[in-house]
Amino acid sequence: MNKRRAFKDDSIIDISTRRPVKAKFEQERKVPPLRPMTMRQAEYIEALKTAEQVVVMGPAGTGKTYIAGSWAADQLRQNKISKVIITRPNVPGGRSLGFFPGTLEEKIAPWVVPLTETIRERMGSGPYEIALKRGDIEIVPFEVMRGRSFKNAIVILDEAQNTTAEEMKMFLTRIGEGTQVIINGDVSQTDLKERSGLKTILGLIQSDTMPVPVVEFTIDDIVRSGICELWVRAFDKAKI
Repeated sequence: MNKRRAFKDDSIIDISTRRPVKAKFEQERKVPPLRPMTMRQAEYIEALKTAEQVVVMGPAGTGKTYIAGSWAADQLRQNKISKVIITRPNVPGGRSLGFFPGTLEEKIAPWVVPLTETIRERMGSGPYEIALKRGDIEIVPFEVMRGRSFKNAIVILDEAQNTTAEEMKMFLTRIGEGTQVIINGDVSQTDLKERSGLKTILGLIQSDTMPVPVVEFTIDDIVRSGICELWVRAFDKAKI
């Protein structure tokens, strides 16, 4: 006879003792350590271990998003931080999101799927959904970042090349104590007509010798697939 009975809220009761036991998705999830596939990825992971702010750039398929999401998931899962915040600029302006139903958060969710899916895979679906409902994982539209302050968190800014200099200033001044910032982008893929905020902070980091690691992937670092590398090289050669 099975002495354990599961209920709809995913709790499990041991019938013999009438005491709750851990649901399977609440048990410690064993995942392999985050291991680099290239020397540049090793540089990126080492920067995440030692720096409060990291800027990472490069073409698609190099692991920029995967490593950021996996790192954030591990830090949250191990209770080293209390929250993961994901944001990205909306270009073109707010008009494109207006056609999607739901709140601003629900409208932006499809655009950050690469990050959220990586976090879900790393944490497991159950813990991910619980963290999302509790607000431990938060998807914040870039348009509403002003006025907020983040503490004891990892904040990931994706597609950072599509921020303006003023927007980047606003974002970087939101950051409170105990927070790590990961700025992810590809300066060759900006959709802005004006100077990119990502280019602006790269210049400031260099001119002011700021202690902010900048990790720059190249086409040679593509690990997604041979097809991905083939097309990235073709588009790069055609200057598209």
